[in-house]
Amino acid sequence: MGYAVVLGEALVDLLDTERDGEPVYRQAVGGGPLNVAVAVARLGGAVQFVGSLGDDVLAGRIRAFLTGAGVGLAGAVTVPAPTALAVATFAGAEPDFRFYGEPPSYGLLGPDDLDAGLVAGADVVYCGSIVLLQQPVLAAARRAWGLASGLRVFDPNVRPRLLDGPGALAGLREVVAEFAAGAHLVKLSAADAKLLYPGEPEEGVAAYLRELGAGTVVVTLGAAGAVLAPAGADPVRVPAPKVDAVDATGAGDSVMGALVADLLVDGEPTDPAGWHERVAFALRVAGLVCESPGGATAMPTRAEVHTRFARW
Repeated sequence: MGYAVVLGEALVDLLDTERDGEPVYRQAVGGGPLNVAVAVARLGGAVQFVGSLGDDVLAGRIRAFLTGAGVGLAGAVTVPAPTALAVATFAGAEPDFRFYGEPPSYGLLGPDDLDAGLVAGADVVYCGSIVLLQQPVLAAARRAWGLASGLRVFDPNVRPRLLDGPGALAGLREVVAEFAAGAHLVKLSAADAKLLYPGEPEEGVAAYLRELGAGTVVVTLGAAGAVLAPAGADPVRVPAPKVDAVDATGAGDSVMGALVADLLVDGEPTDPAGWHERVAFALRVAGLVCESPGGATAMPTRAEVHTRFARW
């Protein structure tokens, strides 16, 4: 088994909750790509996080958390900026994020900051999420994409509140098309698909991304499971297990983490049935994540997933 490189943001989530009847914010290490990296490590994969971290106490907590989770930091750089914050409020289990920090600490990784050998030697390279809205990191991601000698995986992970008008959305759509065209695997959510391609059904979005050049596309649908469009086959729906969801933070990231972890073990499946089995497992991982509060801290081990869904 080789290792994965996950390029993207790390930040601190402030999660809206209550204590003794008063509203308080609970700190949690977060960021979509960070969640992916932690999920890969918890599921037994070797992974390196590549990104820019601030120079404050919160960044120290991020580093300690990643190290404790078994995520390597050989490709992480320290930048002179406070750690960016994402304030999350909830209407049900789904979080609504608002971001603070200008310039964001996660947006200061440039192409010259990349460890070219680390990226080129990876069996899987992940790019995506909100760092692609930052020009320095977009350039770094493009360089990483070009350096990658293994499998390339991509997740747009769109946050509408960070888009500044219709021009920004059109620009992001172009970036998504660029990265999807060179990806062996694209994972996006139904919300991503609706924002990027309004009016198109999830199966149509998956087919479009396949036409652009993506090998396999997975569109997560929350409790409804996922649309799977594997290479050489029509899109199909994969059901999710029934769970008692309390917090969906990081659920989509855990799907990507599970898929990356399995790519490290066995590479790409050779037939649609193999992809179906892997997506079904990834949805069980996400279901277990939803049953615990927290995102990155809720990422389970394989043993925990098998125990929870032994009869599923």
